[in-house]
Amino acid sequence: MVATPPQLIASPPAQSIAIAWELLPDDYVLPNDPVDNINQPALAAALTDALATAGRLNDSNFTCTNYGICATLNDRIVVKAPDWAFIPELRVPKQDAIRSYTPQLQGSTPAVVMEFISETEGTEYSSKPTYPPGKWFFYEQVLQVPTYAIFSPESDILEVYRLGQDGHYINANADEQGRYWLPEMELFLGLWQGDHGGRSGSWLRWWDSDGNLLLWGDELAAEERQKAEQERQKAKQERQRAERLLAQLRAAGIEPEDF
Repeated sequence: MVATPPQLIASPPAQSIAIAWELLPDDYVLPNDPVDNINQPALAAALTDALATAGRLNDSNFTCTNYGICATLNDRIVVKAPDWAFIPELRVPKQDAIRSYTPQLQGSTPAVVMEFISETEGTEYSSKPTYPPGKWFFYEQVLQVPTYAIFSPESDILEVYRLGQDGHYINANADEQGRYWLPEMELFLGLWQGDHGGRSGSWLRWWDSDGNLLLWGDELAAEERQKAEQERQKAKQERQRAERLLAQLRAAGIEPEDF
């Protein structure tokens, strides 16, 4: 389901702001706010799980959830922690990016960021340019993330925005199944209803270019168990068929050794 977001005021161009890419100082105190969306950990983990299970994550890829992504604006540090993000290329050892991640300096700009609407609904659409800047402004004008997705688990609404040629986010178009093609991922993103990990409801899922759903690890394991059972049953039926044929031959006075 697609919804119209709150009225947005066009973000001012980032050229009017001095942007620097610097490591977060060791003594910088990161916010330790509790996750105010109980769905967030499960939704984020499921996105990464499917990518890993499908073999679509390599050693240089980096997915993160509720993890600080940094920039320095006009000599002031800004840290935003999207609910889920995909970074195509991490250029430093992962242990060097434990506390936070600085694009350009430690790797590529996130290709996709996602926010799951919580009780503080509205912050996901904030284009406030003054310190501290809003999430929309930070992702659009500072990081210039190609794809920004906003998902409301309560209302089953998924919004996907693409960075336009003018440097502003525009609504992406969904296909007939309500899925969005994300070129950076070479995958479709859409909604799926069902149960997983003790949670029932809407989930964000990936589909490949042929429309095949990327399975979670437990789904793949269940599928493999089912295939193994089917093969076992098939082998059992073949064995029983051979035994019946042997019995019929012997009943007719024919021994297989005669052939």
